[in-house]
Amino acid sequence: MDWENKARTLAEQVVEPDSRWFSAVAGVARHELVPRWWDADGVGRWVLREGPGADGAWADAAYADRSLVTRVGGLHADHAEPGALAEGSPTSSATLPGLVVRMLRHGRLGDGLSLLDLGTGGGGLAAYACHRFGDASVTSLDVDPYLVSAARDRLAGLGYEPRMVVADATADVPGSYDRIVCTVALPPGAGLRAVLGALAPGGRIATTLARTSLVVTGWKDADGSVVGRVERDMAGFMLTRSGDDYPPALTELFATARAADGDGGGPTTGRYPVVDVADAWELRSMLEITTPGVELGYETSGRTRTAYLVHPDGSWARATAEWIDPPRVHQGGPQRLWDALERIRNRLNAEGSLPLLGARVRITPDGVCELSRGRWRAEMGVG
Repeated sequence: MDWENKARTLAEQVVEPDSRWFSAVAGVARHELVPRWWDADGVGRWVLREGPGADGAWADAAYADRSLVTRVGGLHADHAEPGALAEGSPTSSATLPGLVVRMLRHGRLGDGLSLLDLGTGGGGLAAYACHRFGDASVTSLDVDPYLVSAARDRLAGLGYEPRMVVADATADVPGSYDRIVCTVALPPGAGLRAVLGALAPGGRIATTLARTSLVVTGWKDADGSVVGRVERDMAGFMLTRSGDDYPPALTELFATARAADGDGGGPTTGRYPVVDVADAWELRSMLEITTPGVELGYETSGRTRTAYLVHPDGSWARATAEWIDPPRVHQGGPQRLWDALERIRNRLNAEGSLPLLGARVRITPDGVCELSRGRWRAEMGVG
């Protein structure tokens, strides 16, 4: 495979020619880090793709600015039988190179500074960082022993030997680091506490927050707090996990949302068209701030669109409409989830934007995220 020309073309697409990351993107044989991956088939299943023996397809996938899903549920593509199909949620991927570079830039790396790459995945961020700053500066951590082992071997094959660690970042992060760059989404509160504990005084973290697309950066003060901001940038990363797979989805609540008529009074008419909230990143992020813990679903059938919102407290909502017509909304449980979403959309329409991007952030040593912009205040991870 003529990967060098492919990698250079990729570098020309995702970084400027004078960028210090150009040589890293152009110089890393990304295909060697992702010999197998999963492709969505459009009907809820994942199809195994194998690189060796299919050089053209392998090169096209590896040197495109796209994420490659490497693990679905508990099944890594490396362990699947040829022709296999998988069902479930992605649990690991090789992050798209352009986003890797953006997160590295948010981390404000420099010569002689130690870096923790939190969320090894396919090893791409570790490879770029090693290429730029040397192996001794880089530690890569993941909860999955196989991911760490496979990345270690593949990185070594490319000539990179960072320190590799297996650990649950929500419980314990060994070591101390000048910079922490996360390609998984960290839950505010207790799930963020261990990561902050591993950040050296004066150090900098760049991460996203669980169930949001907010890129949060900040510097660690002497009192252990991190002070920074929500960047004017957004990214979608998988949640951290502590086990082999994510906990089961709120299956029964989604079934209720599909079938039930709601609590009294019958359906109401929504004000705004049905939207896939998971893909409406600002709406989704603000919903997590105002109503934390909501899980999402979305279906289409011809021109009919249906959105589902469910919550562990038993709340649920279903909104259905033809294309952009006002939706019929059913809701149940202690919270009115669709109403919460429509309050956010009201604010967006009234003010033209939400007070998220550019907001100031203070993260306490306990992992509580305090957000502010103008007169707006919010907290995440309390209790």
